[in-house]
Amino acid sequence: MSVIEYKFEQYKSLGPIIYRKEKYNLQVELLKLQEDVIKNKRRIALCFEGRDTAGKSSTINFFSEHLRPSNFRYVHLGIPTAKEKKEWFQRWEKELPDEGKLVLFDRSWYTRALTEPTLGYCTKPQYEDFMNNVNKWEDKLIKNGLEVVKFYFSIDKDQQKRRLSARKHSKLKYWKLSDSDKRMVNKWDVFTLYKNQMFDVTARANSPWIVINANNKMIARLSALRYILNTLDYERKKILEPPKWGEDIGQYSCYIEGVLFENLTYEQYKILAPFSD
Repeated sequence: MSVIEYKFEQYKSLGPIIYRKEKYNLQVELLKLQEDVIKNKRRIALCFEGRDTAGKSSTINFFSEHLRPSNFRYVHLGIPTAKEKKEWFQRWEKELPDEGKLVLFDRSWYTRALTEPTLGYCTKPQYEDFMNNVNKWEDKLIKNGLEVVKFYFSIDKDQQKRRLSARKHSKLKYWKLSDSDKRMVNKWDVFTLYKNQMFDVTARANSPWIVINANNKMIARLSALRYILNTLDYERKKILEPPKWGEDIGQYSCYIEGVLFENLTYEQYKILAPFSD
């Protein structure tokens, strides 16, 4: 089993100034990677999986903020049709990147390994067929030149409860709380079982799962992007120095629901940061 828990230790004391500097530097490098993808007709698929409220969508927005729109796609598929349920791999093959493009999957074909069986949205034979064939399918894609990176964003139970509550009472994000989200709250252990089975079967040397601790969304975004840039090759690649601790001591602030909280101690900032805009 090849599961990589990616932790960038220098982000432990991350503050807003360091965050903005890191964000800028990493996004500059990501744009270089995209230029290389375009020039050399590469095809890259980035898969983002994890529990509800883990920060997958916000990380994708973070990744794509300054990318060339014509050369990347965001994919978040809705409820599959009866035909798509039976032709699962074909459903996702249609969404894979063309030459010179990146695709960012906000949940991927692994929905069949996680959410669908947890909530009973697929049959047992459909689940078993997926688990028995996904490695061969991915191997075929990789052999044909597709570069695949599979992220799993991990949060703890209490953090998810806090985020779901914040989402429920938010005037801007209440609509994100779906019926499936509400059902998933009571199926934590079932989801964990399917997650572990997915890792056991599909985490391999040529296609590992990259586990990102997402209890702090800002750290999760930076960590995921750092992993991409450290792992993939591209022209004019610059190895970024880690941030220097103490650059922004005493200058902590953050926005939550458009409200500015400033002059925070570091301990206060650590509590509020996971809920920041």
